[in-house]
Amino acid sequence: MKFLTSLSALALIVTSSAAAAATPCVTTAEAQSIALVAMPEIIRQTGQACAAVLPPSALTRQTGGAFLAKYDTAANTAWPTARAALEKVAGPDMAPLLQSEFTRPLLVSLLAPALVGQIDVQDCPEIDHMVTLLEPLPPRNAAGLVVSALQLIREKQQAGKLDARLPTLDLPLCPAQRR
Repeated sequence: MKFLTSLSALALIVTSSAAAAATPCVTTAEAQSIALVAMPEIIRQTGQACAAVLPPSALTRQTGGAFLAKYDTAANTAWPTARAALEKVAGPDMAPLLQSEFTRPLLVSLLAPALVGQIDVQDCPEIDHMVTLLEPLPPRNAAGLVVSALQLIREKQQAGKLDARLPTLDLPLCPAQRR
């Protein structure tokens, strides 16, 4: 669950702007693009964090190969949509900063360690199992599952049915996009 919820920290980038005024919403596809951009590095760093408890053959511990290559490709393809969505939410004052070629690596390099640092190594076998179950899916489908799970967690929290401290998807999803 921590692997799925860890991606919600991407929302922290836009939360302060979202709280400001009437913030434009993002579509489900845009939210998935934002998740896709971070997923390769989160997977890599999760493998590093879990190295002491997972065997070297564990999918999560792989530092290259076809699995990560497809996520890297998907992240590269998703970046323009993710950047546009972040610009939309952050507003015109932040848009020039998001156009820099350094934005994406900086964003990922700051987020991944913060997210992976929340992993309890006792959960590593379960995290690796989840990643292994996601492996045959196209990366966009995996990102869709992550976004949907985070959305469900947030809705349950708002209804008082879940611990409000659990990380959630705080991106302002367009109402018609909520399932």
